[in-house]
Amino acid sequence: MTDYSHIFNADPDYIDAMYRQYMDSPQSVDPGWRLFFDGFRFGSNGDTVLKSDAQTVTGIELEMKVARLIGAYRQRAHLLSDTNPIRTRRDRKAKLALTDFGLSEGDLMKRVVVGYLVGKPKASLSEIIDHLDQIYVGKIGYEYLHILDVEQRDWLKDRIEGHKVENGYGLSIEKKKRILEKLNGAVTFERFLHTKYVGQKRFSLEGGETTIAALDALIHEASDHDVEEVIIGMAHRGRLNVLANIMGKTYEQIFNEFEGTAVPDLSFGDGDVKYHLGFSSQIPLNNGKIVQLKLSPNPSHLESVDAVVLGFARAKADILYENNYKRVLPILIHGDAAVAGQGVVYETAQMSQLEGYYTGGTIHFVINNQIGFTTDFDDARSSTYCTASGNMIQAPIFHVNGDDPEAVVHVVELAVKFRQRFGRDAYIDMVCYRRHGHNEGDDPKFTQPEMYKIISNHPNPREIYSKTLTERGDVDADLARQMSERFWAELQNRLDLVKQKPLPYAYQKPEQAWRKLKKMASREDLNAVYPTGISAGRVDQIINHLMTVPKECQPLGKVNRLLKGKQKLLDQDKYDWAMAEWLAFGSILLEGRDIRMSGQDCKRGTFSHRHAVFNDAQTFKEYNRFSELAPDQGKFMIYNSLLSEFAVMGFEYGYSMSTPDALVIWEAQFGDFYNGAQTIVDQYITAGESKWRRNSGLVLLLPHGYAGQGPEHSSARVERFLQSCAEENITVANITSPANFFHILRRQLARPFRKPLIVM
Repeated sequence: MTDYSHIFNADPDYIDAMYRQYMDSPQSVDPGWRLFFDGFRFGSNGDTVLKSDAQTVTGIELEMKVARLIGAYRQRAHLLSDTNPIRTRRDRKAKLALTDFGLSEGDLMKRVVVGYLVGKPKASLSEIIDHLDQIYVGKIGYEYLHILDVEQRDWLKDRIEGHKVENGYGLSIEKKKRILEKLNGAVTFERFLHTKYVGQKRFSLEGGETTIAALDALIHEASDHDVEEVIIGMAHRGRLNVLANIMGKTYEQIFNEFEGTAVPDLSFGDGDVKYHLGFSSQIPLNNGKIVQLKLSPNPSHLESVDAVVLGFARAKADILYENNYKRVLPILIHGDAAVAGQGVVYETAQMSQLEGYYTGGTIHFVINNQIGFTTDFDDARSSTYCTASGNMIQAPIFHVNGDDPEAVVHVVELAVKFRQRFGRDAYIDMVCYRRHGHNEGDDPKFTQPEMYKIISNHPNPREIYSKTLTERGDVDADLARQMSERFWAELQNRLDLVKQKPLPYAYQKPEQAWRKLKKMASREDLNAVYPTGISAGRVDQIINHLMTVPKECQPLGKVNRLLKGKQKLLDQDKYDWAMAEWLAFGSILLEGRDIRMSGQDCKRGTFSHRHAVFNDAQTFKEYNRFSELAPDQGKFMIYNSLLSEFAVMGFEYGYSMSTPDALVIWEAQFGDFYNGAQTIVDQYITAGESKWRRNSGLVLLLPHGYAGQGPEHSSARVERFLQSCAEENITVANITSPANFFHILRRQLARPFRKPLIVM
């Protein structure tokens, strides 16, 4: 059959105009459209099917109306989908009634050609609507027609409309039992902590336990599609459950934290609460593979960890995986209020396809419990959904009912396949609820009495799923109960005897590099002198290279004048700030170490001083001046950032945590620009070592000095940094000569430890 999908997907008004033109003068219409309209007027053998113009018009109009209805379902049916487990959905004006398309009940039994668009050729309108309802108005709401790339949109459409919804989305019995097992572990773990540690804050996952089944399925599916390492960033809620039931953190360690007897280990440092902690592990999977898992520590500024995780993932791709982004997967677990309300989410999303910040796509999983502390979603956002940042970057968004774990697992697996196929972000918005208050000591009935009356009588996801499986005959009726009893007994046994052994863990190459460095530096270490000088021959080698423009590159005339100015200084045996930086960069690269630098306009430099990259005046191609110093040199990676401070600084902080042997730099255009990233400075750069024993050698270059430009412009607020100095946590430097600048940059990698460096 001829494919007319491009016509049915065209704008309805345009189709109407083409049809009117065809009726007036068939030969004046494009051949493709004429063939389309002829197909309804004549049969394949040329015989007239519709005997009169009136019949032809009626047939074509019906086909057009049904085609529009199909397109509208794909575009707006998510507004009707049954995604909320505790509330009736409000009317979002989906406009999918028959009358919205000029159809009536009298048309329901009519058979139409356009049914082939949904795999139902010559089906009745009633059959087509039943089919669309099953796909688009069930427990999953699909948002994907905002994606402009036709290949991505069609790929999603084919898989959304090609799966079987009935009897568990085609999941195998083994997968269903695995889901039940993970739900059982999630529910029982929360109840155990609630019973044994009454009143202690833990930010329970109760109401959203399907998260554990989803993450388990996500990691398994990712491993089946070439992923070797998963890096997770998440907020408080459910963190302990994720640590226990996904990351493999031992119950001994978790119980010790509740008992207050924990000691520093792979998880954390000496100064943070248990629901901020991270963890590293290697987990054996059912497919026989072992996947590397990392959960990043993060502070109470919830979404700030997004950019840090992506920087960490990018560094892993650069260092370990030869820039094969399919091998490392970032997962960001959001709360609905935070993902909608915090600006760093949108900054981070805008980075997703940029050269300097690309990670191959992120899976965003939203634990949407429909409330932020005590704030209803009506007061939390203007957008219909909390996932508005996904629409901005044309990512597919899957809204799904958290009480249907099979639906959740289905969209999780689809999201992974999409990410691995197209290298782009995907969003899963799992709508659930929060059984307790913001923390376990809070009474939510103060502010949401109606919601919590419903929640108090609502069964948990394990109970619902166990009933579903037994009614279908997929599992024995006693299986879930027995699993729960065994798991509870095992938890009690581990609490009593503290006998569980940690999983084995093998350190990766970057971690081995960290282990060679001192974890904590003393005041004597900080005051010691380290060799940072280089030979005169090395200076000449670097300067000669940088002052020579290759024949194949023709920079702008202004660049040539700048080089002449530099040459005059060299003739006088002088070096300015830019040349000091050139020498530091060049010497580090020649030692085989990498440099990564980003910031707004940093390739050229805000003050036209750097020109690390020349742009050819004829071909407009870039020439990286530091890329060809020597065959065995380190990589020089420099990127003009998007107009963001918060997310970009967070990204570079994350990158620096994975790369102790690289010089990682963020440069502000002016000193006061770092104000937009104050959260990263306060909660990571100055405090990360104390809280989590996570070191960083990140350099912040902050052009500083009032220079007659008002009371704050270009002030890097040195007083703030000095007030944040404690226990040798950072270095704050007011550089007074190019020589000092050269040596302090080289000292970052010369010392046997790493500290953030703030250069005024």
